[in-house]
Amino acid sequence: MKILHCKEYGPVENLVWEDIDSPEPGDNEVLVSIKAAALNFPDFLIVQGLYQFKPEVPFAPGNEGAGIIKKVGKNVTRVKEGDRVSFMLPYGAFAEETCTHEFGVFPISDDITFEMAASYQMAYGTSYHALMQRGQLTEHDEVLVLGASGGVGLAAVDIAKAKGARVVAGVSTEEKAKICRDYGVDDVVIYGDGPKDKDESKAFAAELKSKSTRGGYSIIYDPIGDCYTEPAFRSIGWKGRYLVVGFAAGQIPKLPINLTLLKGASLVGVFWGSFTGLEAETNQQNIADINEMLAEGKIKPLISETFPMEKAVDAIQMIGNRKVMGKVVLINE
Repeated sequence: MKILHCKEYGPVENLVWEDIDSPEPGDNEVLVSIKAAALNFPDFLIVQGLYQFKPEVPFAPGNEGAGIIKKVGKNVTRVKEGDRVSFMLPYGAFAEETCTHEFGVFPISDDITFEMAASYQMAYGTSYHALMQRGQLTEHDEVLVLGASGGVGLAAVDIAKAKGARVVAGVSTEEKAKICRDYGVDDVVIYGDGPKDKDESKAFAAELKSKSTRGGYSIIYDPIGDCYTEPAFRSIGWKGRYLVVGFAAGQIPKLPINLTLLKGASLVGVFWGSFTGLEAETNQQNIADINEMLAEGKIKPLISETFPMEKAVDAIQMIGNRKVMGKVVLINE
């Protein structure tokens, strides 16, 4: 089998597509023949040693995909050989085959393509957990989503609209704004490269707040961080929940903590990776809810581009350059 190997931490272009022996599933594991795998921003970070955890090298990036069960361990009861499944991994999805615990795979129906099944678990799983468990979203909320055209951002838009909330999208370009309008957002803020000084930051905060119909948002979803966080927080409403999802814009921001006091607001961390392990049953229910919403047409994950798996380096670099709207999917042909 072939695998995209990270042999040492460093530039993305150092990754190698090469042959290794096929893995053997353990007693409680399944071997999946991977048909499709989706990219996420952490894939760009993890191969450079910049993510929250560092796997022992060599390893393959990629943590979500879909395929067919090729072999099962002797204790496996939930699935069988030949089943179509999606899966989640800490890493290792950018390959032709992978092994994972039987509880790490989710059966998919015949009417869902492998590309679609691979594309929505992490983005929609993260955003569903962020909005529903951490943000306590209801139809009465008004939500500001930063980075709203990216993978997790667009998923947050999609879920919040499906749940009946009012949604304002923050994006960097008109092209990205159009995607969000197609997804039904109620208003858009185009912030370009973001504020560069105190005056621009103040103006940005005022623009964000002006788009709220309530004088401030009850939920702010922030996967980008950097210079956007403080002005966004200044647009939060009374008792609002500010969801810290990631730092895709580059820098981890510093926030004047007195702002939480002045707004009676909560700064809420979102780490879906830990949640899936520590609250596995709740995550399973979340995924079931997402699958139901997908089957009913209430959400519509966007796949913007596909690449052959052996071209994964090009796709990862695209993610790193923030050139992606929606999801990019790798395919084993």
